[in-house]
Amino acid sequence: MPFSANSTSDRLSGAASRSKTVMSRNDIIEIGLKRLNDLGSHHICHVCISNSGSCCRNCVHLRDGLGCQKRNTSCTAWLCGFHKYFMYEMNFLDDWNAFWDQIPGQDYREDYTPELVSVTQPLPQADPAIARLGEALAADLQEIERSNIAIGFILTLREKLDKYMDQLLHSRLDYKKQLRLQRKIKSLTIGFSRFHRELNQYRETLADQGT
Repeated sequence: MPFSANSTSDRLSGAASRSKTVMSRNDIIEIGLKRLNDLGSHHICHVCISNSGSCCRNCVHLRDGLGCQKRNTSCTAWLCGFHKYFMYEMNFLDDWNAFWDQIPGQDYREDYTPELVSVTQPLPQADPAIARLGEALAADLQEIERSNIAIGFILTLREKLDKYMDQLLHSRLDYKKQLRLQRKIKSLTIGFSRFHRELNQYRETLADQGT
């Protein structure tokens, strides 16, 4: 399972401007949601939600049948274990984290973000081809949930993956620890057959294009 910490900016459309750009709080949230949608992340979310595993569960801003009533910067920036793994394999995670590191006022399920924020690191547009990889991973998760008799197995998998991904991201200078964590992550994701197949095809296409 090849992991890479390189940024994806060189293969995403447009050049990343380093000059300051003033964005409204609402625009920041909207661009975050759009990037998640462009990546196909909503397919992954649907699997957890259908298995009673929404990350928004028990949130005071959530209304039955209506969804979120108060979107904020904190919950837009937050990623579960599946999304961290997915973005990491897409080489998009560094760009995602760099963008949200600039946004002040994030708190647990709420924010104190000013109405206007200056950013120097934009959130690049995603390659449209990535969306099908989100669908593939969602299909794998659905199959894994159906084939396991343990109640909530998919949610346990999500939490384990989240833990190992966090450790991986915080141990980039420790090569031996990285290798150990990569092996653990590979073992956890061995059932992601559709995703790995699509990922290999995607990488082959990038290599053929010389990107």
